[in-house]
Amino acid sequence: MQILLWLLCSICITGCSEEVMTTTPPDMEPPITIPRNEAIKISYGTDANQFGELRIPEGDSLFPVIMIIHGGCWQSAYNETLMDDMADDLTGRGYATWNLEYRRIGNPGGGWPGTFLDVATGLGKLEELAKEYPLNLTKILVTGHSAGGHLALWLGAHQQLPETSEIRLAGLPQIKGIVSLAGITDLASYLAPSGCGASVRGLVGGSPEEFPERYAQGSPSTFVPLGVPQVLVNGENDGIVPVSHILPYYEASVSANAHIDLVKIPGAGHFEVITPGSIAWEPIVAAFNGLLNL
Repeated sequence: MQILLWLLCSICITGCSEEVMTTTPPDMEPPITIPRNEAIKISYGTDANQFGELRIPEGDSLFPVIMIIHGGCWQSAYNETLMDDMADDLTGRGYATWNLEYRRIGNPGGGWPGTFLDVATGLGKLEELAKEYPLNLTKILVTGHSAGGHLALWLGAHQQLPETSEIRLAGLPQIKGIVSLAGITDLASYLAPSGCGASVRGLVGGSPEEFPERYAQGSPSTFVPLGVPQVLVNGENDGIVPVSHILPYYEASVSANAHIDLVKIPGAGHFEVITPGSIAWEPIVAAFNGLLNL
């Protein structure tokens, strides 16, 4: 499966390059190339999957931070390397990036509550990292793809959880904005007998009838409005997390006067949104820049 996913990403890069060449503004400077061996692997827990890779741009200032959460149906078959190209590109544009790994379905401790607690702990780790690295904690953006987009949005709702919730951590740093890349917004409605939706049961531990509180507490849709500015980005041809899944969350957020935008990318599928150089990439970079400047 992982090989197939990488092949899909490679096809996207090849097929989209000509369109990008014709639509990129002539005054846009290409990003600085940051070699991957400059990523700093840092643990935030004792498990082998509790770590992130920190990339720092060149320069002497405090840098805004983008925390990146990979997707892959919350499954252990997929890991943080899916987001390496994205992290490299954004670091080259002046963002410090924190590409997070976490326990997933198939890992000891993955699923409920470990997956949720890991991404929350990973966000909290930034406060410790800022004591050693030039990170501007007043400018933290969070992004994630697919299942990682679900977790990114969930982090935006985290402080609304009941204090007794087993997936709540107190005192996390404030998030300035979220860019959800084909992110899953509601666990119950995404649940399906096959495909990525079949992984929801493994994430939560059972069905909505068995664990209604878990489905509620684990779904961003429960907490509309999140109270954090958001940009939802989806390919119009995405068959894994279709726009039709995103729309109810977006419409409910608009009705609740949330600060939210929906960017639909014509001709894009599920993987273009994590592929620098694709038809989706410059709108995504613009979304980060726009949230940073709010």
